[in-house]
Amino acid sequence: MKKLVLMSGDQAFVQKLDLLFDQSSELPPDAPPDIAGMVGQYAHGNEPGHHVSYLYSYAGMLYKTQARARFLLETMHHNAPDGLAGNEDCGQMSAWYVMSALGFYAVDPVSGNYVFGSPLFDRASVHLGDGRVLTIATVGNGPDKPYVQSVTWNGKAYEKSWFSHADIAQGGEFVFQIGGSPKQSFGAAAAARPPSFALTD
Repeated sequence: MKKLVLMSGDQAFVQKLDLLFDQSSELPPDAPPDIAGMVGQYAHGNEPGHHVSYLYSYAGMLYKTQARARFLLETMHHNAPDGLAGNEDCGQMSAWYVMSALGFYAVDPVSGNYVFGSPLFDRASVHLGDGRVLTIATVGNGPDKPYVQSVTWNGKAYEKSWFSHADIAQGGEFVFQIGGSPKQSFGAAAAARPPSFALTD
């Protein structure tokens, strides 16, 4: 299995991510006053870090991405005038919510790849133009049920934890089976993980 060499492997990488989210949110007295949306030392109000909860997938732990993304969806965004955790620079706070609520996010937008998260909706449709539609449907979704158990794409089993823009360009349907317990095997295999430029041994 491939390892993230610069972090000494998958487990060490995930431990670093967990530490980021799980440590104290206390800030030093001289911290800038506009730091917002703290979960540990992760600041959801700081848009350049919006990809961080999705990085678990690169170490084969998609279920941790699902738990973190669902938590952020439910706690950092509200239907109110002050319902965003940070400054809405160029619409990024809202864009993160819309994409993550659909169940995926572009960790590296230049690559044209999207990493699965935890879809909120029972059914959503994205119109791609020229009559092409991407549909995302969930079965068994609900509060305290952030974990993807399985995925189908156009009726066929889909084992990867990511997809490319080219895959969906003509439209189609993802169906997510959702549950309350993590299915740790989904997206864990090296071949199922999102492609990256991480150094491997």
